[in-house]
This record gives sequence, structure tokens and C-alpha cells, in this order.
Amino acid sequence: MSSEYERGIREHLPQFSLHVLLVFATGLTIGSERAVVPVLGRDVLGVESLFITGSFVVSFGFVKALLNLYAGKWGETYGRKPVLVVGWVTALPLPLILIHAPNWGWITLGNVLLGINQALTWSMAINAKIDLAGRDQRGLAVGIDESFGYTGVAVGAWLTGLIAGQTESLRPEPFYFLAVVVVLAFLVSVTLIRETAQYAEAEGNDDEADANLPFLEVLKRATYGDRTLFAAAQAGHIENFVDTLFWIAVPLYLTRQGLGITAVGVVVGVHSAAYFLQIATGGLADRIGRRPPVVVGMFVAGAGVIGMVAVEGYVSWIAMAFISGVGMALLYPNLMTVPGDACHPTWRSSGMGVYRMWRDAGYGVGAIVIGLTMQGVNPEAAFYLTGVLMFLSGGVVYLWMEETHPDFGTHTPPALALERERVLSDD
Repeated sequence: MSSEYERGIREHLPQFSLHVLLVFATGLTIGSERAVVPVLGRDVLGVESLFITGSFVVSFGFVKALLNLYAGKWGETYGRKPVLVVGWVTALPLPLILIHAPNWGWITLGNVLLGINQALTWSMAINAKIDLAGRDQRGLAVGIDESFGYTGVAVGAWLTGLIAGQTESLRPEPFYFLAVVVVLAFLVSVTLIRETAQYAEAEGNDDEADANLPFLEVLKRATYGDRTLFAAAQAGHIENFVDTLFWIAVPLYLTRQGLGITAVGVVVGVHSAAYFLQIATGGLADRIGRRPPVVVGMFVAGAGVIGMVAVEGYVSWIAMAFISGVGMALLYPNLMTVPGDACHPTWRSSGMGVYRMWRDAGYGVGAIVIGLTMQGVNPEAAFYLTGVLMFLSGGVVYLWMEETHPDFGTHTPPALALERERVLSDD
């Protein structure tokens, strides 16, 4: 390979660091809604239905899922940087909407823009990091991406909760902070970011049997045509129920237990802050494989979620939030590394887009399921249901997911497996 396309985090540290900064900003953007917006809907905009409260996450989840699907393809067609810039353009109106929204419908509309922003910016951030890092540091790159992204979520939730508590106002003050974040991120994307798609193109060999799959074939392969990729997709879908729970149910549940908005911001922030451990768990998977931390993480996160309603008291809630966050840190980056390993470089961005589509559709489905459960049964039931689903999904991963590590993985893509069988039969 030409030194022009030499890869490695250290070799591309300035650009890699800028993408880390931007994914932190992406996390700050969504985190700014985590503690404040559900309570804003109930206490300011008069939303009484728990299901309707969840509607803003439904709009976010399905829009983000759909845009994830196409973001990967657009990143291959147009390059990573143009898609990244468009993602930040869509976030620019969001603070104004949150500040001036006269009813909950405007909040739901604003989250359509948030879904577009998160899909385009986070998809391109992770693909750019993988482009630059190369195969030997792929897990570490994903771990760094997700750890700083979700640290941004934690900081955003904590800061907006703190601002709301200090000012005794759910708006506009918390969203002034959001406005500064999106403007600065847009300017960095336009002026400082360079294109990275050429590194993925240089990595792939167009003559390989698994190269250059049509988009529809990638969609089928990454959804159900490859059992390992299916196991990853369903696990990603279910694990986002946990994130949705901490977005919708946890703030409402804890405030009804008498916790103040500042303390709620801390609990939600601790859960997301634990995701920073992904910087270690992603690198760990480069050494021991992707499958072990994913399996363990599914069960630990599920246990932490159930623990949230099995205990009482501020400190206990913080502990359970942290435990569930540790589980998410184990599984989150390594689930995403699975399609990074298993997809050919010529269609890796599209393959990861398919995975991210199914994963983030979990926000929309999770918001509906959690909202209906809270409304039709009680808030505690939503926690138990989410935990049980995590256990069941973890079982599917344990039974069906093969190891995909480039050096010692057992997974063989279906097309290559068929080609191997044909050669053996010819011999």
C-alpha cells in the first residue's frame, strides 16, 4: 500500500482528534434534551399522556434509522465531509425550536431535525475514524468514537439539568448552550475537516469475490443474509431500548419519586458517562474479540435497568445507572465493529449504515413500547420489560454470533463460504 494511504490513529492524529471533537459535539446536542425536555413537556407544555411524551423520541428514532441507511451510501458516493456538513446544517434551527415551541408538536418536529443531524454526523464520524485507523485499530477507533460521543451525551444532560436547576427555568437558558455547540460544530466541519473516503477505497480489492455488492444486496446481507450480522442488528435494535428508557422513562420516574431536576440530570448523566469506558472496551475487543464483551454487556445492562426500579434512593439510582452504562459500554462499540469487520471495504460504509438503521429504529420502536407500557401498566413495568428483552437478545447473540476479529475470527461471509464450498467440490 502506498504511504499516501498509510493508516493508523497516531499517523492521522490531528484529523482523528477533530472527528473526536465533533462526535463529542454530536453527543452534547442530543444530551441537551435528555434531562430537560421530557419534564418540559409535562410541566410547561401540559403533556399528560406518557405515550405522547414519548412521541418526540419516536420521530427522532425512525428518522435517524432511515437516514443511517442512506448516510452510509451517501458517504461512499459523495464523500464523508459533505454528508457531515449537511448533518450540522440541519441542527442549526433546533435550539430556536426548543426555546420557542408553543406546543409538543413543535418539539416532535424539532426531533426530526435532531434525527437527521445525529444520523449524518455520527455516521460520518465513525466511518472517518475507521478510514483513518485501519484494520488493526478498528475496535479502538470505534471505542474512542462512542466513548467521546456518549460522554458528550452525559455532559449535555448534566449541564442542561444544572442550568435548569440554577435558573429555575426549563427554557430558554438550557438551550442557549445548545446553540453555541451546534454553531461551533458546523464551523469546524466546514473549515477544518478533510475527506477520508479515499482510505477505504485504497483498503479494498475490487477483484475479491465479496467486493462491490449492489446496495440492495448489502441491505439483505446485513439484515438477514448473514446470521452474524443479523445477531448484531437485532442486538443493536434492542439495546437502544435502554437508551430510550433513560431518555423518556427515567426522568419522569425519578421526578415522580421526588428527585429534583438537577439530581435527575446527574443520574442520567452518570449512565451516559459510563459509556466513556468504551475507550477501553473497544481496544479490549481488538485483543480478545468482539463477541465476549457484547454477550456480557447485554446481560449487565439488562440487570442494571431492572435494578433501577428494584432499589430506592439517590445513591442507589446512581449506582444502577452506572451499572447499566457499564453494560452498554461493553456491548455498544463492539456491536458496531462487527459489521466493520464483516463488510468488505468497498461496501463497509453501506453495511454499517444498515446496522445503524436497525439499531436506531430501536429508538422509535422502544419509545412506542416503553410509552405504551408506562401508560397501560405502570412506569416500573417498562423497566422490567426492557431488562427482559435485553436478556433474550443477549441469548440470540450468544447462540448465533460468530467472532469477526480480522486475525482470529471464525466468521466467514456467506459469499466467500459458498465460493470455498464450490472450490472444494471442484477439487
